[in-house]
Formats: sequence, structure tokens, C-alpha cells
Amino acid sequence: MRKHNFSAGPAILPQEVIQGAAKAVLELDNIGLSLIEISHRSNEFKAIMEEACSLSLQLLGLEGKGYRAMFLQGGASLQFLMSAYNLLEKKAGYINSGTWSTKAIKEAKLLGEVVEIASSKDGNFNHIPKGFKISNDLDYIHLTTNNTIFGTQYKSLPDTEVPLVADMSSDIFSRSFDYSKFDLFYAGAQKNLGPSGVTLVVIKESSFNKVSRVIPSMLNYQVQSDAGSMFNTPPVFPVYTVLLNLRWIVKNGGLEGVGLENEKKAALIYNEIDRNPLFEGFAHADDRSNMNATYNLKDNQHAVVFDTLWNEANISGLKGHRSVGGYRASIYNAMPIESIQVLVDCMQEFERKA
Repeated sequence: MRKHNFSAGPAILPQEVIQGAAKAVLELDNIGLSLIEISHRSNEFKAIMEEACSLSLQLLGLEGKGYRAMFLQGGASLQFLMSAYNLLEKKAGYINSGTWSTKAIKEAKLLGEVVEIASSKDGNFNHIPKGFKISNDLDYIHLTTNNTIFGTQYKSLPDTEVPLVADMSSDIFSRSFDYSKFDLFYAGAQKNLGPSGVTLVVIKESSFNKVSRVIPSMLNYQVQSDAGSMFNTPPVFPVYTVLLNLRWIVKNGGLEGVGLENEKKAALIYNEIDRNPLFEGFAHADDRSNMNATYNLKDNQHAVVFDTLWNEANISGLKGHRSVGGYRASIYNAMPIESIQVLVDCMQEFERKA
């Protein structure tokens, strides 16, 4: 029996995507070769990469608007450095809303002046910072749209003329959004898009060549984009799997369709968290993530009972991050609402037994 996978990442993918990727490992499109043994310079793989880049921009509403999509390696962690390498000339502003923002700040400080213009650290990152002022002398502002560990998510963006840069690793392609507000955003695939090993980077063409420093070729967005994401050998299996997932999103109504479904799923789990007297949500209600619902027991003495119930219900990956404790239900695009109902049933059974 397949488990109900609430893992924060690497995370759940649609079954048809997994099956399609597995089939391609045996043989790609009846060409007599496996996906993972063909040349990345072959016509077959070049078509895969081109479709993945093109479909990404289409779904994001950015096709024909002066943006380029790339599939690179190194995860979001490399992008913390790479974004600063390409965009930070004098001073950049960072909004600190959690662990990944903190790491991005650390990397950017290697390359220039970094101003932490807002932070929610004083509340253990249980909310999105608001009510701060933005100076217009910044090269860019960096933010993390969804905070996997703490379960917070931006519902609106800062009002500014300063270029926006974002880490969207855990909510990319999960909702309709005006992505044109960003000059650059990136996302490690393993949270909501595909397997680990590849990172989507979308950049406005006007953001190329923004700095005076010499940028190493592997870290240069212009070089990577001009090479069609193939300056070095790309990760062929993750890119192909991402393409299958993008096709699945199209089939399920695009970003509007999956976004509506994600709202229903989030409402189901949050309604139970708020109703059930044995639980309490971690994140502020206005900033709750539709991707990662974080919550705690009001009395940890009952943890053994609840843990037994959800384990017996074939649920996996529910434990919260050590920074927060408690529980974290990651409900990415591929998570069926039926699995969330199984978790809600466990929470209600726990209420009856406690």
C-alpha cells in the first residue's frame, strides 16, 4: 500500500509523472535507448530541454515578456550565491523570514553590502515581516515566498520600484501569481516540481550584466542562458521529470486549477487545526502557507497516542522540523485531498481518545 506522503522535500510527485519517468529510464519514446544514456546534445534531449523552458514561461505567464528560463544545478543554496554574484554591485536588501533567507544573507555578504530590511526572527519566524520601509538605493530586494520549515507564505509582495529577487523553491507553480513583478526567481525542484538535482531559474533579460565584477562562467546567468542550460552536462533525468510534471499541471488546469485545489486542501487541514482543542497552529493565520501547514500539540504528553494513530494510518513525513517541533503537513500540488482527509480523521480520532 502506498503511503500518504507529507514529506517537505524531496516531496510527493504525481503517480503518472513517476510512472512516465520510470518508463523513460527503460526506454525514451521508443528510440531504443534509455533517457539516462542518451547524449545531452542529442535532438531528443534538446527537444526536452527546450519544451521544459518554454512550458515554464508559458505557465508563469512570462512567455514573450523578456524573460528566460534555465535549468541549473546546485539547488537553491547555490542560487543564494549566484544571484548576488550577478546582481549585487553595491548594496542589496534582504527580508529575513526563516532559515533559507538567513542562509541567502550569509552568502550575499561575501559579495557586497547587505541590509536586513526586515525580519521575523523575534517570533521564531512565525509570520511574514510587514510595515517596513524600503530604500531606493538598493540593487535588489531578496525574499523567500514560502518558508517550508515555519509554514509561512507571502500573500502579497512589497510595494517597491526596487528589483525583486525570490527563492520560490517550495511554492513554485502552486498558484496564480504575477510573476512579472520579479526580475529573478529560482526554485529547487525537489519541493514541488520534480526530483532533486535541478533548479529552475527565471530571469528578466535586462538583469544580465548588471555588475562590474568578472563572474566565473558556471555562475554567470548570461553564459548559462546563452548555452541553453547546457554549458555543462545537465541533469537529464530531473529535467525530463520536471517536464512531465509541467505537462501534468497543464492538464490539471494550469496554475489557476492547481491553485484552487491547493486552497481547498489547505482549508481542510487548517480548519481542523483551529477546530480541534488539542492542537494549535504555529504560523500567524494571515501568513499561513498553502504548502506547509505547521502545528503543535497543546500538551506533548499525548504525543505517543497521536504518533501511533498517524503511523498506523500509513502516513509518512509528518514530523515537524526541529526548529519548530510538532508536525508539518506538506501539501504540495501532487498531494491528493483524500490523503489530507486521512490525516484529519487521525486528528479527530485522537481528540476522541485523549
